Amino acid sequence: MGSRQAASLRRAGYELTVYNRTSERADAWAAEHGGDVAATPRQVGERSDVVVTMVVDGAQVEELLLGDDGAAAGAGPGTLFVDMSTIGPADARRIGAALVERGHRFVDAPVTGSAPKAQDGTLTIMAGGGDEDMQRALPLLEAMGEIIVHVGDVGTGQQVKVLSNAVSAVNCATLAQALVVGRRADVDLEALLKVMGAGSANSTMLQLKGGPMLAHDFAPLFKLEHMLKDVRLCLEEARAAGAAFPAAALAGELYAAGAGRGLGEQDFAAVLEVVEGLSDTRV
Repeated sequence: MGSRQAASLRRAGYELTVYNRTSERADAWAAEHGGDVAATPRQVGERSDVVVTMVVDGAQVEELLLGDDGAAAGAGPGTLFVDMSTIGPADARRIGAALVERGHRFVDAPVTGSAPKAQDGTLTIMAGGGDEDMQRALPLLEAMGEIIVHVGDVGTGQQVKVLSNAVSAVNCATLAQALVVGRRADVDLEALLKVMGAGSANSTMLQLKGGPMLAHDFAPLFKLEHMLKDVRLCLEEARAAGAAFPAAALAGELYAAGAGRGLGEQDFAAVLEVVEGLSDTRV
């Protein structure tokens, strides 16, 4: 995701300094797109007015930004940090507060749309931060996304993201269950998808995952292990709010079982294999 988003920024004319924990990937990206390669996150901070991060979890964001050799250690006063990872509201607020304490600014701006929209620069971005920081970040966000929604203060971007992804996870797991029941009942699954797609059962998830599920094509657009992480973050937020989200809890159990079966690196549509196992039926 990050490499595709960086390519969108380059197409928009931004000069970039890039860092990746696997230096060969950063070198290959720079050779293709242009830009400087930093040996450490600190060097990115030294050379940048705005630092954008896109990694897996809060621990990685914290190390990249606040570690001994992190970007904040090299950044000048007032540097804007934009984290586009999905790390949960608590981590976003804590990291943002630590950056502000050091004299910097912070926006949390997680994305939805998966790899194809990152490639095209048409992501949906939900951003949390102050108005002035958002105005400063907006041109970069517009280079990477088609829909930019300022949802509130720091941390609210993460709240909206984990709730949205939990609904996606539930949608996908529900679709998997319908397909398995249909197979057991000898229903024409192509016909089932066609009818659902023409009625109120239609969804983006059905359009994206229905065909690949029938083909058992789980080439990763968004990894199952990452969806599991996001569902868990959503459930943490639900508990903190004193609210129930039982559908997400059930979906989390299915994705956890998928990770336990070694499906974590596959697309999250591989949850189908977990549901197939429950009924001893292959779609």
